[in-house]
Amino acid sequence: MSEITLLNFTIAAGCAFLLGVSKSGIKGIASLVVTGLALVYGARNSTGILMPLLLVGDVFAIIYYKRHVQKKYIIKLLPWMVIGVLVGVVGGSYVTEDLFKYGMASIIIFSVGLMYYWENKKDQNIPSHWTFGSSMGLLAGFTTMIGNLAGAFSNIYFLAMRLPKNDFIGTAAWLFFLINSFKVPFHIWSWKTINSKSILISLQLVPFVIVGLVVGVYLVKKIENDNYRKLILLFTAIGGFMILFN
Repeated sequence: MSEITLLNFTIAAGCAFLLGVSKSGIKGIASLVVTGLALVYGARNSTGILMPLLLVGDVFAIIYYKRHVQKKYIIKLLPWMVIGVLVGVVGGSYVTEDLFKYGMASIIIFSVGLMYYWENKKDQNIPSHWTFGSSMGLLAGFTTMIGNLAGAFSNIYFLAMRLPKNDFIGTAAWLFFLINSFKVPFHIWSWKTINSKSILISLQLVPFVIVGLVVGVYLVKKIENDNYRKLILLFTAIGGFMILFN
């Protein structure tokens, strides 16, 4: 990773700020962060730089929202996400960039459309079949290993479960802290994307994550629960389109 320009560092700092905002509860903007860091540092290198930043955000979120955790949803999703991560580690190199991009964007956009339908229909039944949770978990695990894009699928799952705003944030925080911690050894020893150089870059960006976390907490308090659900749907859909047209 060569020296970067002031403009590129500004982009990276902006992405770190948005990551903090996202981790504090304004979900659905992860694709902006992933895209921006990939432009600055390259798609593969950026995954290693992003990992410590994700963990900083996760630790803050699990402490701040520690009273708002629904463990049963973590238990349902986590095993499938672990399997998805392992599939990503082994088979990720065989997935072409175009196939990943178009496939994931299409699934995200379709899922958001389905969620919009569920939100507006008179029957408010929660999806209960095990295949819904397992498919969302597998997709989340695979995409978080390949491109740190699991947020879209976890958003869809938690919205479908109709979790209140703070429970949504607190449960997602613990889920991603566990899964991101699980991913670290693969980034260090298998993909070798976390190393001394990447750690130094990550440390430079941590202050911007912290500022984003503070701003995000303030914004979350201002958003009503119903509006929060709509906002997450909107941001998740925008993220899907951004992946598609990137």
